[in-house]
Order: sequence, then structure tokens, then C-alpha cells
Amino acid sequence: MALANPTTVPHPQFWRTMWANALLAPRTTLGFMRIDFVLGTVFVIPLTQMVFFAFVVTLGGGGASDVAYVALGNAVATVTYSSVFSVCQTTDSEKQQGTMEHLLVSPAGRFALYFGRGFIPILISLATVTVGLTYAALFFGVTIPVATLPELAVSVVLTAFAMVGFGLLLGGVALYLRTSIILGNIFLFIGLLLSGVNFPLSSLPPVLQWIGDGYPLTWGLAAIRASISGEAFGSLALLWAAVAFSGVVSLGLAMGCWEYFERRALSTGSIARF
Repeated sequence: MALANPTTVPHPQFWRTMWANALLAPRTTLGFMRIDFVLGTVFVIPLTQMVFFAFVVTLGGGGASDVAYVALGNAVATVTYSSVFSVCQTTDSEKQQGTMEHLLVSPAGRFALYFGRGFIPILISLATVTVGLTYAALFFGVTIPVATLPELAVSVVLTAFAMVGFGLLLGGVALYLRTSIILGNIFLFIGLLLSGVNFPLSSLPPVLQWIGDGYPLTWGLAAIRASISGEAFGSLALLWAAVAFSGVVSLGLAMGCWEYFERRALSTGSIARF
């Protein structure tokens, strides 16, 4: 029997591939996202991180306004754990389970595969930030007017999307590396230092401000702060556009990295290395 022409192999439909990965990823490549880990990420990590930095500010002589500033920043920064770490480490999971080689010869589109794997982390990111903002309002003196909730919701959704896109970008780079954990930790601390989480960006040297401006969390946090403070819609729209743009660019670069590093990994054998 003659073999079928490879060019005639039908590609799975985009939405079917995306939803299949969205449903299967938490049980396979995102297998460490068990219910206890998810609950810890959503309910425990935001509180402990906010308490830690609030104590640091208090011991440093900061007042209630400083504590509220830091609490709000860290409530949003906790999005990194689900959006960057969980998505980025899908690469490690594929290598560890020995499925990366099979995945890369699949006719399924790469965009559908990896965007689907980011769907559940987007939802967890939304839950994490929402719980963090609730803690900030209940325990740390952050005032969130009810009238600003619609704008705040838009800012939170865009931030979760942008950060998952950034996690996919790091996962693309990690395809060529031995592990993605180092990358995840580096950008976790970059977010804490250069995104306006614990102090305004204006207090940093210009070079570090420019680096911070390249991180989606910077724009997402700025949009969330602006939403809560009730800034004009025009200013919010510009920040929303910046957050969305950073997410789209991250996703585009992620797909480019996957294509480039896939070729590099296949040529050097690092595709099967863990």
C-alpha cells in the first residue's frame, strides 16, 4: 500500500486542538497543578507574600499608605506563579515524560497546542489576582471603590492574558535549555524589582525603568492601579492597549522561539534532554 503524501495529511482543527490541550494539560504537562497546589496558589501564596512585604515596609518605617501600595503590588505580582511557572514548565514536563519528540512531529498547529495549554493558567491567574485584591482590601487598607470594579476587571483579565503569553515565551526559550525553572525564577524577581510592585518605577535609574517597561507585569499593574484610583477612561484605554500589546507581542515571540529553538534542539539533540 502506498504511503499517503505528507502534504495531504489533514491538520486538526484549531479549536478542537486548543480545547483538547486546555482540558488535558492540567492532567499531563501541568500535572503538578493538583487541587492542593491550585488552592495553595490561589489562597495561600498571595496572603503570605503580601504579609511578608508589608512587614518589610513596616519595619522600614513605612506608613499605612506604603503598606497599601506594597500590598496591592504583591496582590497582582502573584499572577506570576500560575501564568509564568506553570506555563513555562510545560516544556520540562514534555521532556521528562518523553513526549516532546512525538509532539513535534504532530501535524497539529503549534499555536493551538500551546495557547490551549495556557487557557487553564489564565483562569487560575484571574482567581489568584482576585483573591489577592480581596486580601488587600480586607487586611491591608487598600480601598477599591465599587464603581471602579468594571475597569478593574478588564485590567485583571488583560494582565492574566499578557502574563500567560510571557510564560509561553519563556517556555519557547526553555525548549533549547535543560530546564525552565531558572528562567521562571529570574523573571519572578525581575517583576518584584522592576515592575512597580514594591516601589514606583520613577525611583529607579532610567536604564532599569526601560527594562521594566518591557515586562508585561509593569503595564498590567499600572492599569490595575489606575483602575482602582478612578483615572479617566482615556488614560485607562492607553494602559489597556499597552497590556494587550505586550501580551500579543509575547505570544508572537513565543511562536517564533518555538520554531527557531525547535530546529536548534533537533539539530543538537537537546530536544530529548532533561
